[in-house]
Amino acid sequence: MDKRPLTPEGYNKLKERLLHLKSVALPKIVKEIEVARAHGDLSENAEYIAAKEHQQHIIEEIRRIEDVLAHAEVIDTRGLEHDKVAFGALVELVDLESDERKVYKIVGTEESNIKEGKISVESPIGRALIGKRCGDIVEVVVPSGTRSFEVANITYE
Repeated sequence: MDKRPLTPEGYNKLKERLLHLKSVALPKIVKEIEVARAHGDLSENAEYIAAKEHQQHIIEEIRRIEDVLAHAEVIDTRGLEHDKVAFGALVELVDLESDERKVYKIVGTEESNIKEGKISVESPIGRALIGKRCGDIVEVVVPSGTRSFEVANITYE
């Protein structure tokens, strides 16, 4: 399987989430199952059934995170060229139609969260930005058509 790029921050967040699931969430649901089991007939025990479903969800999330971490390639941006957009860059864009400014961080798919301004390197805008320099114009196909952006600033944390 191919390596999945992650920022050091994203890798650490996933490790913390995994630790929480294994040391807090899973033991808690096991206790809830034990309590529900004590209520008698398991075939009609909604509390037991719900707890078992929640346990399965937690186990699946643990497996998913373990898989991501096993295939992660943590990319440290300190040694990268900082005059062009690469993985881990904070990119300030100017929408050429509305003159609106937005800042995005280019991250791995597992870390992407548009509400936090984190876009996947594999997204249409992420792919379009890679390799661009300040002043370059980027055209991105979005559901409403094509948008043009100017790369106003590139920084790395």
